[in-house]
Amino acid sequence: MTEATASEFAVDPEETIDLLQRMVRIPSPYFEEHDLAEFVYEWLDDRDLDPEYHHVSEPEITEYEGDNVIARLEGSDPDAPTLLLNAHMDTVKLVEDWEEDPCSGRIEDGKLYGQGACDMKAGLAAVMKAFEALAEVEANGELRGDVLLTAVVDEEGPYGLGTDRLIRDGITDDCDAAIVTEPGPILAQEDIDNPALLLGARGRYLYDITVKGKAAHGSQPHKGVSALVDAGRLAERLTEIEVGSHEKLGDGSVCPLMLNSGSQTLSVPERARLMVDRHVVIGESEERVRADAEQAVADLDLDSEVEIRFREAPDPGIKYGPYVTDEDHPLVGALQDATRSVAGTDPALGYFASVGDFNYLGDRAGLPTVIVGPDGENIHGAGEFVYTDEVVEVADIVTETAAKFCG
Repeated sequence: MTEATASEFAVDPEETIDLLQRMVRIPSPYFEEHDLAEFVYEWLDDRDLDPEYHHVSEPEITEYEGDNVIARLEGSDPDAPTLLLNAHMDTVKLVEDWEEDPCSGRIEDGKLYGQGACDMKAGLAAVMKAFEALAEVEANGELRGDVLLTAVVDEEGPYGLGTDRLIRDGITDDCDAAIVTEPGPILAQEDIDNPALLLGARGRYLYDITVKGKAAHGSQPHKGVSALVDAGRLAERLTEIEVGSHEKLGDGSVCPLMLNSGSQTLSVPERARLMVDRHVVIGESEERVRADAEQAVADLDLDSEVEIRFREAPDPGIKYGPYVTDEDHPLVGALQDATRSVAGTDPALGYFASVGDFNYLGDRAGLPTVIVGPDGENIHGAGEFVYTDEVVEVADIVTETAAKFCG
C-alpha cells in the first residue's frame, strides 16, 4: 500500500477526541472495567467490526471475573503478517486528591484531563480509531495480513490478567508483532519527546520475604530478636547489591516497598514481612535474582530466620521478563516511515523504565513489540492529562503502520 493511499484513511480528529472523552467519563479502575468493556464492545459493534468478549477468570487469589474485548480484521493473504494492537481499559484506583471530578474529561489548552486519560484511555482511543480506519482498507481489498485488536483488563492491577489470558488461551499465537499504545516518553529510561518508539523494557521481580525473630517484652529487648530490625537491615542491604546493566535497557534497580511487623504495642516483633521491587535487565535471571537476596542475607549473618520467596502469582508463567525489539525489524521500519509521513520527522528511539503488558508480549509471547503512545503528565495521580494532538497523531501513525506492515 502506498503512503498516499494510507493517508486517505486518516482518522477524524474530533471523533477521536470525542471517543476519548466519553471513555474517560466511564470510571474503570482495575477489577471494575465492566462498564467500559461494554462501551468498547458496543462502539465496535455499531460499526460492524464484529467484536467478541474474551472472558478472564482468576478465582484463587483475586477472585476476579472480567472480559477483554477483541476484534479481528482478516487480510486477503494467510501468509502475510498479523499485527496485534493492544491497549488496556483499566486505570489505577481513583486518586482522592483531584480538585475536580477525576472522570471529567475536561479539555483545556490542548489537554484532556481525567484518571486514565493518558494511561491509557488515550492509547485505547487511538487504536480503536485506527482499527476503524483499517476496516476501510480491508473493505477495499488492500489489507493482506490480519489486524487483531485487544482491549484488555487489569493491566494496572497486580497480575496483568487480561493480556496474560490472551497468551494462555493462544489468542496471540498467530501474531507476528505487536504495538502497545502506552504513554511512552513519560516513563522512558532517558528524556525523549514524542513522536517516539520504545523498543523494549526492563523486567521485574517482587521479593516477598519473611523474617522470623524471637518475641520478648518491649522493656527487655535484649531477651528477644527483633524481626523488624533485621528486616530493616536486610532492606538496606538489598539496595546495595550489584544490579545488572544493559546497553539498551540501562541499569537494573532495587527499591524496598513495604515493611510490616504487626501491631503489638509492647513486644519485640517476632515476625516481619518485607517486600522489595527488583527491576531487571536482560541477563538477570530468576535464579540470579534469588541468589542475590540469599547472598545479602548471608552477608548480614542475622539472628533471625529468613525465607525468601517471590510474590504469589496465579500461574508460574506470570512473569515480567525484560525484552528488546531489534531496530531493524520490519515493524520498526513501518513505524518510522509512518511517523515521517504523519509527523514530518523521524521518531526518537527509547526504552521503557518499568513494566506492563508489553513485557508479556515481548518476552513471554516472543513478539517483536513496540510502545508508541500519546504523552501527558501526572499519570497515576491527581491532575492526569493527555495532549490531545498526540492522541490523533498516534492514531494516524498506527493506521499507516498497520496498512504498510500488513499490506
